[in-house]
Parts: sequence; structure tokens; C-alpha cells
Amino acid sequence: MKTTAKKAAPHRQPAGARRWSKQVMETSDAMDLEKGVFTKADPAVIARSLKRSAERSRRKKTDSFRSAMSMLNFYINRGGKKLSKERLRTLEAAKKELRGLFGK
Repeated sequence: MKTTAKKAAPHRQPAGARRWSKQVMETSDAMDLEKGVFTKADPAVIARSLKRSAERSRRKKTDSFRSAMSMLNFYINRGGKKLSKERLRTLEAAKKELRGLFGK
């Protein structure tokens, strides 16, 4: 006798919860980011902007390096599969630049 496993119903999110990451990027209390910082073409420019924002912020919960790197990682992780390989390379290079700027 063959048994059939029941398929789980697809997980449905409330309508307002679908774009939470966009809301975080636009209204985050952690740092005031320069508009369009993650769309810049030069990794060094991205890193310098994140460093400047992190150092100026009085609301961050940790040191400037961790705050800046956290925001960059958040953007990369939320972009996921939608980021082009070129954009991902640029953002990964920005991580290296950021480490250099902070002497890490």
C-alpha cells in the first residue's frame, strides 16, 4: 500500500511584512546612510561613505567598524539572488576596503 505525504501549505506573510528589509534600509535608526551608497560603482567610495556614516552616528550600539560592516552585510544578504555578479563583486570589494580603512 502506497502512502501519500501531505504537502505543507505555503507560508503566507502579512501584506505589511513583505518589504521589511526595504523599510530597514530606509528608516534604520542605526546610521544615517548617504543616499544611494550601495549603488556606487567604486568599492572605495562605498567603504569611505559607510565609515563616515558609522563614525558620525551617535545611535549605534557597537563600534563604528562593526556597524558599517553590519550594514554592508545586511544589504548583500537582503539582495540575495537579485544582485548581479558584478554588483556582488563590487560590494565584496567594499568589504575589503572597509577593513583596510579601519585597520582590520
